[in-house]
Amino acid sequence: MTFINNRRDFLRFGAGALAGTASFAAFPALAAGAGQAQAVASKTHRSARGGFKAIDDTLAQGVSNGTVASAVGLAADAHGVFYEGACGRRDLNQPGDVNQDSIYWLLSMSKAVTAAAAMQLVEKGKLALDEPASKVLPELASPTVLEGFDSAGKPILRPARRAITLRHLLTHTSGYTYANWSDKLPQYEKATGMPDVAYSMNGALTAPLEFDPGERWQYGISMDVVGKMIEAISDQSLEIHFRERIFEPLGMANTGFLISSAQARRTATTYARQPDGSLKSMPFEMNQRPEFFSGGGGLFGTPRDYMAFLQMLVKDGTHNGARVLRPETVALMRTNAIGDLDVNPLKSSAAMWSLDANLFPGMKQKWGLSFDINPEPGPNGRSAGSYAWAGLLNCYYWVDPVKKVAGALFTQLLPFYDARMVELFGAFERGVYAGRAKA
Repeated sequence: MTFINNRRDFLRFGAGALAGTASFAAFPALAAGAGQAQAVASKTHRSARGGFKAIDDTLAQGVSNGTVASAVGLAADAHGVFYEGACGRRDLNQPGDVNQDSIYWLLSMSKAVTAAAAMQLVEKGKLALDEPASKVLPELASPTVLEGFDSAGKPILRPARRAITLRHLLTHTSGYTYANWSDKLPQYEKATGMPDVAYSMNGALTAPLEFDPGERWQYGISMDVVGKMIEAISDQSLEIHFRERIFEPLGMANTGFLISSAQARRTATTYARQPDGSLKSMPFEMNQRPEFFSGGGGLFGTPRDYMAFLQMLVKDGTHNGARVLRPETVALMRTNAIGDLDVNPLKSSAAMWSLDANLFPGMKQKWGLSFDINPEPGPNGRSAGSYAWAGLLNCYYWVDPVKKVAGALFTQLLPFYDARMVELFGAFERGVYAGRAKA
């Protein structure tokens, strides 16, 4: 099996530029158009509790109309999981349905786990939110800001005006960015040969800042730096630290950075939306020989595992008989931590990976430690003050601390924030709240 491990390989092997969308015709992998997707058995599996036929129908329709090849949805409250549904196949050209124990690449859904691990160390007094991160990582002592490029294309750098703190990193106000949503960083990578963070090579963490710490919110590699801080303090790799401090206590036996052969056989295939709306399979796997474990996006896991993590947040830090975080820590993590700053929409610079994205268009959003917060009620049922985020392959989750509900929808689809997928997620959320009201 061939995998595309990083952004540059994807561009090299798979990017045929079409205006406004991506072409993936260069991949020699399996193809499935919308018509083929309709032929897939729309089979769902769900729990017996409550009236959730609307969600079953939503997932089945999403598969039959070619929105996704497969989807798994779960929802839970303080009493436990009240909905589990799955529809579609792991691979459209192979037998085998997805289920709650299929393997998904979580990508940026990893960030919440990294934040929880960091806050465990804050609770113990081993990390501090507002001290310079250079006390833990000396290489951060002299950060530079990328102001632009000279006439020869050489980067113009200046010293940052203030130190980077853990709070800056957890809130994406550090100045670090991602190449997928930056005009400057891809040019810097090209000019200097710096690897993209998707390679999981240490050189990617030498990236300059694009603004001074604390000046604005912009999504980036900050949580990878947090992962490095956790490793430095704990003297453990993230793979071991997460397993001992989070995964084993919560019973998350199928989550980690390194995937086994057995898990690979249960992994849902990644598909890319074609210009005609159809789906085409593409190879995808995180680097399995990384120079660092990516706290910002390196995890894989099952939907059932991730729901255990979300249940811990719903129940203010405890689940499966284990306390992972203190209640006051969870409350702090879901509180606005960026003051008067607002979360900015993600403006795509690589349409094959992500379209422009905004979880709540027209609403000013805040950021916690490390979640997107909707200060007003959401359009599909979640309360004001709920917090959420997503993974690049169109996996989405939210936690509603008012109604004590968490929901998550798992797919493996590019580009991120695909319009049809966003509609499917909205319908899923509406079904969660409506079904729970009838339960």
